[in-house]
Amino acid sequence: MDLSLIAQNILNPPILFFFLGMLAVFLKSDLTIPQPLPKLFSLYLLIAIGLHGGYELSKSGLDLYILKALCLAIFMAILVPIYSFFILRVKLDTYNSVALAATYGSISAVTFITGITYLQTIGVEYGGFMVAAMTLMESPAIVIGLVFAALFTKKDNNSSSTNWKEIFKEAFLNPSVFLLMGALIIGILTGEKGWTSMEPLFGALFKGILAFFLLDMGLVAAKRIYELKKLGYFLIAFAILMPIFNATVAMGLGYYFEISKGDAFLLALLSGSASYIAVPAAMRLSVPEANPGIYLPLSLAITFPFNISIGIPLYYFLINLLWG
Repeated sequence: MDLSLIAQNILNPPILFFFLGMLAVFLKSDLTIPQPLPKLFSLYLLIAIGLHGGYELSKSGLDLYILKALCLAIFMAILVPIYSFFILRVKLDTYNSVALAATYGSISAVTFITGITYLQTIGVEYGGFMVAAMTLMESPAIVIGLVFAALFTKKDNNSSSTNWKEIFKEAFLNPSVFLLMGALIIGILTGEKGWTSMEPLFGALFKGILAFFLLDMGLVAAKRIYELKKLGYFLIAFAILMPIFNATVAMGLGYYFEISKGDAFLLALLSGSASYIAVPAAMRLSVPEANPGIYLPLSLAITFPFNISIGIPLYYFLINLLWG
């Protein structure tokens, strides 16, 4: 792989701010982000990508190609947590296997945003409808994980019945999915006029807010790294190799079904990412037996830094090999 691809991705201001945050923790700096602000940054990013995706979708419409790409996204969101669960069951109990499979079956919106920034930097086109793909890929893993938790654990139905209403509520109405979908619909309804009126806030300032967010993520990720000492080589290898495998499967499907290079790259990146917000929140609520000290450090302290530094250029390199 051309090392210039890695350098080009890392030497991107928002990415460098992520590593600056990690460095601050390693050097024991007192650098902190006041707690209400990270949540505001998250809300901003979700609204921005939702609005822009809806605007792009309003321009392109919903044709056969877009439907095909969206179906592939949903298929990957269903497939990944299923085979991940059975791989993890080799070493872990059912509860932790469920939580980790759901974590890696879902997606990271910030990884997706970073991938979009990378494509824009190198001048590769992609479809705005991929924001809809991202939204559709977030919830299936939660549902599948909770279904597996119900099926593969021996529970006393009288004392521990499965509350499917709460499961589906958590899966489809969790804040990130709800806000993304809502912003996407608003972007579709208001179209170009709506996006033009909002663009000064949600377009021009996007990279600056992303830099703030990734600075905070660097601080959080570095603090989680110390928890990795408790995890074995199997789980650490899983956190690096599984994203590569998932992304490769998505690339193969994208190539077979003739998805464009930019869209296939984003599909691969989504498939290779792991959730550290929506799924951990859902697992903590619905599968309290699972250990957050396993699935959260793996997704946040290993997979997320790997993807935004090495994974993005690696996946693009592999895409170039297939698409030429």
